Amino acid sequence: MLTFLWSLVKAFVVGGLICVVGEVFVLKTKLTPARILVGYIVAGVILSAVGIYGPIAEFAGAGASVPLTGFGHALTTGVKRAIQEVGFMGAFTGGLTNTAAGIAAAVFFGSLVAMLFKPKAKQ
Repeated sequence: MLTFLWSLVKAFVVGGLICVVGEVFVLKTKLTPARILVGYIVAGVILSAVGIYGPIAEFAGAGASVPLTGFGHALTTGVKRAIQEVGFMGAFTGGLTNTAAGIAAAVFFGSLVAMLFKPKAKQ
């Protein structure tokens, strides 16, 4: 039970720190939220490519794999694995293969919500 609670604390702290960085960008810069989100994915790719994000994701679990930096990390690990298995073409297929379930879930649930609710214009 204690290890479970410790894993929750690690996930909360690391995920919270990732979100704090995003909030600082929102409040202190003129970057749009879309650019910040893309920046998170690119940061996850870069940190994963240089070997920094893997240990963070292993330590924090869902606290590091659920934010968009985790998506960038998943893309990178998929590409690395596919390049080892199939060669150069893995650079084009590995990322999507590794993240296909998450992408499919996002499309499915986004479509479901769009069908169930009526959008309202911002005031």
